[in-house]
Amino acid sequence: MMSEKTPLLHYRLTTSGEPSDGSKRTGVRGGVHAGRSKDRAPQKLGVLFGVVIPTLLSMFSVVVFLRIGFVVGQAGLYHSIAMFLVAYFIITMTVLSICAISTNGALDAGGAYYMISRALGPEFGGSIGIMFFFANICSSALYILGLVEAITSTFGVPEEGAAAAAGHHHMLPSGYWWSLLYGTALLFLCFIVCLVGAHIYAKATFIIFIVVMMVLASIFISFFIVGPTVVTLSHTSAVNTTSMSTANYTGFRLHTLEGNLFSAYTVDYTTGAMMSFTRVFAVMFNGCTGIMAGSNMSGDLKNPGYSIPRGSLAAVFTTFITYNVLSLLAAWSCDRYLLQRDYSFLGDINILPPMVTVGIYSSALSAAMSNLIGASRVLYALSKDDLFGGVLALARKTSQSGNPWVSVLVSWLLVQMVLFAGKLNTIAGIVTIFFLLVYAAVNLACLALEWASAPNFRPSFRFFTWHTCTLGILGCLVMIFLINAIYAFASIAFMLLLLMLIHYLGPISNWGYISQALIFHQVRKYLLMLDVRKDHVKFWRPQVLLMVANPRSCTGLMTFINDLKKSGLYVLGHIKLGLLDELPSDPLQSRYDSWLCLVDHLKIKAFVNLTLADSVRHGVQNLLFISGFGGMRPNTLVLGFYDDCTPHDHLQGHILLSTGHSFDMVCPTKVPGEQRSPFFPSLRGAEDPKDLQEEEYVSVIADAVKMGKNVTLARCFDQFNRDRVLGSGRKIRGVAGPFIDVWPMNLLQPDSHSYVGICSLFLLQLACVLHDSRAWNQARLRLFLCMEAGYSLQEKEEAKLQGMLRDLRISARVQMVAWDEVVALHWQRQRERAEQNEEDEREDCNQTYPNNASQLTDEYICAVNDMICRHGVPQPAVRFLYLPHPPADRSRYRAYLHQVDLLSRNLGPTLLVHGVTPVVTTDI
Repeated sequence: MMSEKTPLLHYRLTTSGEPSDGSKRTGVRGGVHAGRSKDRAPQKLGVLFGVVIPTLLSMFSVVVFLRIGFVVGQAGLYHSIAMFLVAYFIITMTVLSICAISTNGALDAGGAYYMISRALGPEFGGSIGIMFFFANICSSALYILGLVEAITSTFGVPEEGAAAAAGHHHMLPSGYWWSLLYGTALLFLCFIVCLVGAHIYAKATFIIFIVVMMVLASIFISFFIVGPTVVTLSHTSAVNTTSMSTANYTGFRLHTLEGNLFSAYTVDYTTGAMMSFTRVFAVMFNGCTGIMAGSNMSGDLKNPGYSIPRGSLAAVFTTFITYNVLSLLAAWSCDRYLLQRDYSFLGDINILPPMVTVGIYSSALSAAMSNLIGASRVLYALSKDDLFGGVLALARKTSQSGNPWVSVLVSWLLVQMVLFAGKLNTIAGIVTIFFLLVYAAVNLACLALEWASAPNFRPSFRFFTWHTCTLGILGCLVMIFLINAIYAFASIAFMLLLLMLIHYLGPISNWGYISQALIFHQVRKYLLMLDVRKDHVKFWRPQVLLMVANPRSCTGLMTFINDLKKSGLYVLGHIKLGLLDELPSDPLQSRYDSWLCLVDHLKIKAFVNLTLADSVRHGVQNLLFISGFGGMRPNTLVLGFYDDCTPHDHLQGHILLSTGHSFDMVCPTKVPGEQRSPFFPSLRGAEDPKDLQEEEYVSVIADAVKMGKNVTLARCFDQFNRDRVLGSGRKIRGVAGPFIDVWPMNLLQPDSHSYVGICSLFLLQLACVLHDSRAWNQARLRLFLCMEAGYSLQEKEEAKLQGMLRDLRISARVQMVAWDEVVALHWQRQRERAEQNEEDEREDCNQTYPNNASQLTDEYICAVNDMICRHGVPQPAVRFLYLPHPPADRSRYRAYLHQVDLLSRNLGPTLLVHGVTPVVTTDI
């Protein structure tokens, strides 16, 4: 026998032609029912025609005809079987994931893209979808070029140096432009079929399958019928000289089998590259792909939950047996030289040599058409999901029969562009890696669904676990790097780039995000592990509940508290006054979106908790009781200050980027002529009454203290401008950081010199937490300690305070403040009323509020306020002041609030802090 060998379909035809278009198909490798009329009931397929045949043809590409000899000749029988075992183990793990996902619901157009995007979200699905689209485009071009090489090898006019080997059938001109012309003609034929309708290809599916099966049957029969034969080989060298050699087909001989058991890696005669285990494994693995053809047809199956698992597994098992039996027969009957130097030896030893050629042509053409259809359907699915805005808008157009003709046209043009490259050995490796990334993503989608434990993930196929998904992912990733590590890194980087682009530029989908389910699952698990009984002061952090009446007036405070939380819990609380009994439905459900949009707009990390109550006091109690879970509960309540200042709208003129709407937008209501903002109501006017009175406000403070919560009152934060205080230009301009002033003493108890109590240390800790946050690390702490000029222990107290700061690892500048004149005002008042209030003072000593609070005069408090102002030069960004305990007597609530008001008036942004829990320690 005479055979003429050329570099025929080596790496090019080893790339899988995955028919994963995800559209509804009745035939093989991409026969898609894209053009069903709406008034005609679609024909449903069973296991054989719906799953087994498409998957078999996808996995039986030309590799079975051209690469069995290559694998056995280079790797030997033992290594070949080991390769098939490893490859099919990876494939089987992926098939199990495909069966699980495809039996959890009907699939729409897009196949693998649809499965991945609906499971992992639009970012992951869109990036994989784009890669899948380009993989199908390049794969279609690869098969077209491979088919052209096969045709020109058989019928083309040989080079001048090989003219002696020419036969009467060598009539087609050769060369780059002629090959491009042949490829264009074949591609145009595929394009016409896809443009008219994929159902035309579906009708030819069974015929193509019969042809391939007949070729395989002839190959198996030939091994037993054809006797020993000497095969003459001819090879054209790089200098266009032809060399002749012979090799033996021995028939079934034991010595032939023994000679082919072990590996003998040598130079590949088609590429000149030295082969190795990994290179041969990479080429062989491509013939095992194509496993998603059946799962993509779930919409056309009578019973997808029954057909896909059985059909896919049956096809995988059949191809596994076929490849291994062919490897055994080849190793048993062909000597090593024939296997290594004649990759198309199956045609040379066939009883009907043209049969193998027919099988190669039909497989290549079927694969090219399948990938062209698959690419168009993936593009159509991407355009329908609108992940790339108007870029793919035209691809959504379909014919009257439903065929996405624009997507087919675009795919055809892109394949035509790839054909101009002519030689695509390097692209073939990238295409294979793209397909493997898709398989890894399918395994990842199934793993994520399994780990999320979502109640609605109930696939009828249950023969999978998270172990099989993990093994599938690892197997695909290992194969990616075995094929080409550089291409693998480049492909993963390309996928991550697409993922980032879609994440930041793509629209929000309503498919459901598996990330949310996984986060919920993990958060619940770790919240259960967060044991409040194991809390320790060393790991204390502020967990804040900030009460917000109307966010329009307190955006500055909301951003400030975000800096203060130190990675702790941050909850925005809001109370709507009313009773559910008097309302037709819950009025808060529709408000959550507005609050969450505000959180995104301000770029703060906060939860939102809204409640309905008959009073503000009861609402705050409800939120303090129910906010948080387990060990994550608010330990600090932050309230805006109760004063008569007119609120200012800080959201006026701001645009919400996620929707493009302004916070000033108004919409008509059910009441004729009335309009309201869909976000937040307008601010109250100066004449409008407040929702709570002074006594109720102080009662809220007292309730929080009773419940063991620290309390902070925030005043004048409508004047706080974070960008101005912490502007990024400070370092560039060389401007010093802002000051944080801390007054740890109870200034409303002038006879006390204590600054190491629980409340004082809590105040100091909060100031330190703010200073340690990333945005405030350039700020400088100033600690003010009030002493009387004649106090004998002044130096000792200062040294003691400095030592305490060192022990607490707090960097602050201590300033001693002489307040003799201020205290004198108080003691003068005390002497005048000493006799009258002696009994009251003895009673007050047993109370928890400052024993001098009821005797403090406005003159004294104003003097303290003036002292704070005088020592606040330069003006600090924020002040921390000691907030006294509210009085036990409710009749004194107004006086208490009045004193706090005078103390903090005109000081700029100020926090009045009352701490009830230990928060600092000197232990390691």
